[in-house]
Amino acid sequence: MTLVTVIAIVAYILFIQWFFGWEQIIGLWRETGWTTPLVAMALLLVTYVLRTWRIRDYFPRETGGHFRLLLRLVQVHNLLNIMLPFRSGEMSFPLLMKREFGLSIARASSALLVMRLLDLHALLAAAGIGLALQATHAVAWLAWCLFALMPAIGFAARRPLFRLLHGSLPARLEALLVEIEAGLPPTTTAFLRAWAATLINWFVKIIVVAWVLVLLGGLAVPAGFGGALGGELSSVLPLHAPGGVGTYPAGITAGALAFGSPHDGEAMAALGKAAVNAHLMIIMTSVAGTLLAMMVAGRTKTAP
Repeated sequence: MTLVTVIAIVAYILFIQWFFGWEQIIGLWRETGWTTPLVAMALLLVTYVLRTWRIRDYFPRETGGHFRLLLRLVQVHNLLNIMLPFRSGEMSFPLLMKREFGLSIARASSALLVMRLLDLHALLAAAGIGLALQATHAVAWLAWCLFALMPAIGFAARRPLFRLLHGSLPARLEALLVEIEAGLPPTTTAFLRAWAATLINWFVKIIVVAWVLVLLGGLAVPAGFGGALGGELSSVLPLHAPGGVGTYPAGITAGALAFGSPHDGEAMAALGKAAVNAHLMIIMTSVAGTLLAMMVAGRTKTAP
């Protein structure tokens, strides 16, 4: 898998050189000023701290007093998720939680599944805003409101809903249902905190990536918003290339076009260069965040 990742990244570097030239890619940052990527990366690092807090709040007893160590774990997991193909980096989370905090793999996996469902819902709800804005009737906004509130409605009705579903699903879906049930927060307050952290995290990240795309690609704000959504959706879905090479910029391009970006050759070239730069910024932020987390992390906690 490491070999596949390295080959994919090298091929991507050569392709960008052949198609655009790295001088043109890096030149965009010089035109906008180096303050822009530094501010954007700082804001993205804040989202990593927020993700760490969400996991800390999920497992307060096991991780209490070890926030810096948990931050390192989250950063390593995030970097592996980016660099390994097909979301295989997700497997590192339960393994790391078991090694560092003695948490069972089943419990860590269940909680991760629920958090990923919240992540996916937040991105789809954000995409739904754009679709609702393009609609001309109130039904679209009503449908969006119902979808946006689905996590809260589902959590409130979880007990009768799980009783209804247990025993009525195929074995594979039954196992998934058990995982989701085990990974839910224990109280309504804990659920609301996790949900709020998820929404704030993705709101900040989408705004930052959209801002970068608007500055670098000369996009309109709706197209920048769509591009940021497209890129992030490509990163949470199973079809994810090693390092996101190709898939993340393609997601940005598709999202920007869906939200009104021009299709002519010059505009597409500008969008492509902006998408590559946004992708590089995400990777550099993840690497920098991992290195910083390793520098400030405390000693490894002795697992019970």
